[in-house]
Amino acid sequence: MLPYATAAEAEAALGRAMTRAEAAWLRYSAFVPDHLLYCHNVAILLILYTIAPLPLALLELRARAAPDGVAAAVMRPSTYKLQPRAQLSPAAFLRCYLDTGRVLLLTVGALSLVSYPAVKMVGIRTGLPLPSAGEVAAQMLVYLLVEDYLGYWIHRLLHTRWGYHNIHRVHHEFTAPFGYAAPYAHWAEVLILGVPAFTGPAIVPCHMTTLWLWFVLRHLEAIDIHSGFNFPFNPTKLIPFYGGADHHDYHHRVGGQSQSNFSSVFTFCDYLYGTDKGYRYHKASLEKGLLKGDNKTKLLKGV
Repeated sequence: MLPYATAAEAEAALGRAMTRAEAAWLRYSAFVPDHLLYCHNVAILLILYTIAPLPLALLELRARAAPDGVAAAVMRPSTYKLQPRAQLSPAAFLRCYLDTGRVLLLTVGALSLVSYPAVKMVGIRTGLPLPSAGEVAAQMLVYLLVEDYLGYWIHRLLHTRWGYHNIHRVHHEFTAPFGYAAPYAHWAEVLILGVPAFTGPAIVPCHMTTLWLWFVLRHLEAIDIHSGFNFPFNPTKLIPFYGGADHHDYHHRVGGQSQSNFSSVFTFCDYLYGTDKGYRYHKASLEKGLLKGDNKTKLLKGV
């Protein structure tokens, strides 16, 4: 809750006129307790989870109903689908959505209610001024790097015999991932993966709006790498070292206690620690045209 009763008081404290964004933030947050502002992340997460994967899910379901022929070939997204033979029914999409939504609501919702003291302790602020675009960009980069590194090692731990059998196997129920399966996981895994996501903001504290943006960015990235589609025009291909859907889809496709492609965002941890050798061999074989039909399946199972 901001300590200003009027815009004039806020501008006097800032020593300048407020920007439009700051004025809007003042109007919205002046009478909202800080812990409720923090709890907004639950609503943001659920809305984003509902909307962001929907276009590709509808595209895939619509394509299956398309008639055969040349026109259908243009309509079908299988050209860019990483595992075109994998098809889910509308009931499977719905089950995944409902199960995941319930887990997110219970885990993230409950955690948000009790974790605000920690958020306040590390210095997440709600006041004015709002951060500049450069500050937000620098913080996003730090958070991505921290999350990627810590997430890599946590992911490897989840692929130990105990971690996989007791927790991580739930996430791997879908060997052909899709957007709605991005946060589909055991409730304990949802909580565990919150550690690398929150460590960046704990190290480099930010504004509450930046924290919201960080959660949005991280969740969109998770949906993207689980989308099951490798579009050549995806703007993320312009990001250096970004793994993308192709990189993570391989991790799911190999299945089981896969020991390859653990990184969540970038590829350099897998490269540095040698956990992408199977993936690089797979890509090289594809480029040489060695993987065809049953041979492709056998090679994937043997990696």
